Amino acid sequence: MQDTILKIENVSKFYPGVKALNNVSFELKKGEVRALVGENGAGKSTLIKCIMGVEKPDNGRILMNYDGEWISNSNALEAQKHGVYANYQNVNIAPDLSIAENYFLGQQPKTNLGFVDWRKMFEESKKIIDKFEMKVNPTDKIRNLPIAMQAMVTISKISVNEDIRIVIFDEPTALLENEKVEILFKFIDELKRKGVSIIYVSHRLEEIMEICDSVTVLKDGTYVDTKPIEEVTKDSLISLMVGREMSDIYNIKHREPGKELLRIENFSDSTHFKDINFTLHEGEILGFVGLVGAGRSEIMRAICGVEKRLSGNVYVRGKKVNIKNPSDALEHGISFLTEDRREDGLALMLPIKTNINMNSYDMISKYGVISLKKETERAIDYSKKVNVKTPSIMQLAGNLSGGNQQKVVIAKLLCRDPDILIFDEPTVGIDIGAKEEIYKIIENLTAQGRGVILISSYLPEVMGLADRLIVMAQGRITAHYGKEELKNLKEEDVLRKASIEV
Repeated sequence: MQDTILKIENVSKFYPGVKALNNVSFELKKGEVRALVGENGAGKSTLIKCIMGVEKPDNGRILMNYDGEWISNSNALEAQKHGVYANYQNVNIAPDLSIAENYFLGQQPKTNLGFVDWRKMFEESKKIIDKFEMKVNPTDKIRNLPIAMQAMVTISKISVNEDIRIVIFDEPTALLENEKVEILFKFIDELKRKGVSIIYVSHRLEEIMEICDSVTVLKDGTYVDTKPIEEVTKDSLISLMVGREMSDIYNIKHREPGKELLRIENFSDSTHFKDINFTLHEGEILGFVGLVGAGRSEIMRAICGVEKRLSGNVYVRGKKVNIKNPSDALEHGISFLTEDRREDGLALMLPIKTNINMNSYDMISKYGVISLKKETERAIDYSKKVNVKTPSIMQLAGNLSGGNQQKVVIAKLLCRDPDILIFDEPTVGIDIGAKEEIYKIIENLTAQGRGVILISSYLPEVMGLADRLIVMAQGRITAHYGKEELKNLKEEDVLRKASIEV
């Protein structure tokens, strides 16, 4: 009989206007892999913070069995001291330090003279890097790594610790390609065999069915049920999470492509991509896939003037344009949803109203004076259009769930009335219901004759939504599939093209 290691007893947590958790109770066994699922806003992230001691419950208590004694961790340092670690959904490492410095932050090995033993630190870091097959150097700065590699560093950082009792993984695969997901799953299996308990949060239900022993469902901050994994299916889980049956979420209405909106010719930069050519048409969804480092995001950032290119031309509706910065892109009707909404897409400490209008204050200003009436009207209008769930447009963006944050970013883009929208990982870390809503937004955009470029690391998503699909590897296009080819295309065919040497 497995021993109970964690008890959640009648836990409630309230924020102004929000009941984040309401009387939640369940237990976790030693060596158990427990999935924690629910829509965005169900209370998962708040519960994780309470377990880690980052937040204190307003009611109830969280107890941990530490060598036979029931204890309560009052802060994150105390939780880590007792072997509780969390890999948060948002990459949470020191960007200006090296990988090795992040691994051993606060626990650097010392020489006999009491100085930091850099040699040992780099050697131990190299072992971890090799174990997780990351192909980077211990001295590499975090800031210079692709965000997917940053996510892998945060995952592998857990293995530095010797006394691990409980590990919480919050959307660990959201930015990982298939190969790295398998490495993560091996790590989780290794932890489980050592008796470590896992709480696994993911919106990818197929992962839950593959690696978890049991699943706990939350809805609107309340406890719904806990079941052994063999007693549930993906469909039954979705029904428990959202309270209704879900149809095929990729079954959106596709349009016949219209006139050319965007043409990219001979795009190259110094390191990330070379000789890139493609077009986008009215009413079309153009998908981009590739492994980490393939150059997909870098191309889009260069198109929008976020990063520089060495050569190549951009044509909008057949006219050559010179885009030097993101403002130029906006002027030419190109909006870009970046892959890291918290870093690049939102001002977290500002309200929804300000975030939605942020890119378009020039459209509601006269002689430099903002129309406060139009600012409020537009924020209300666009937040309703994308169904942002909030008690008020004055709610801080940082207090919203991941799905609602993403919808605020989309509303901000739509405020400029763009013809071309680039969505880079638009559904990272959001639940099945919010994903369906974002797919419907994309469907409505193409119905209006707008063109959408969709970048996604999740193959079922991009293959299910795209009208055409471009595959990249090592900065080059290695395959281009049309609508008819997509009907019979298999994931392994795409991965093969994404993995070839060029």
